[in-house]
Amino acid sequence: MYKYETHMHTFPVSRCAKVSVEEALDFYKSAGYDGVFVTNHFPDGSAGDAVSEKERLEYYFSDYDKAVEFGKRIGLKVFLGIETTNGGTDFLVYGPDRAWYTEHPEILGMKMSDKLTFLRENGAYTVQAHPFREAGYIDHIRLYPRHIDAVEVINACRTDFENKMALLYADSYSLTHFAGSDNHTGKARPVLAGMRSKVPIENEADFIRAMRSGELEVFSEENEQSKVG
Repeated sequence: MYKYETHMHTFPVSRCAKVSVEEALDFYKSAGYDGVFVTNHFPDGSAGDAVSEKERLEYYFSDYDKAVEFGKRIGLKVFLGIETTNGGTDFLVYGPDRAWYTEHPEILGMKMSDKLTFLRENGAYTVQAHPFREAGYIDHIRLYPRHIDAVEVINACRTDFENKMALLYADSYSLTHFAGSDNHTGKARPVLAGMRSKVPIENEADFIRAMRSGELEVFSEENEQSKVG
């Protein structure tokens, strides 16, 4: 089976991440993965507050660009995704490329329901990430079942209870199951999750087609490298 990380963050574009592009990709290559999606927070704002939308987007894609080149060097496929948020309610988006986001900076100011609708109208595949995550900065849980294609029913960073609630949510609305590590720490992440396939994924469009046709399956596994000092 071919293994893919679907939910991963790198520093500095995601300020909450603890690993560089090179560290993250080296780890996934050594762990036997066939590809990774770089899904940094969109946009995280690390480029500074007093910059244009174009500059923010250029900075946002800098880690992805670096990952593509480094992935070629080590033999690991790299795909593009984003994680967009509304007060702690997060969504993974796959499909649109760098040119599309550059041509549609207006999505930065859209309310979430409109943004998700617009993305899906333009061919995107949308996933509600860790929908039942609880944290001090999250005022309340928001669900968007009519604006998504899938639910992250396994998030390697969340509790069993939160993942069970996500599974109940997905099944209640007949939404596709999805999994990802939400990895901010590379090899230090003790549990990993993602999607696996019987055949290799070639690009983002291929991934979406396989998701829609039910050819991919969720998985989770322990990360043995996290136990090594």
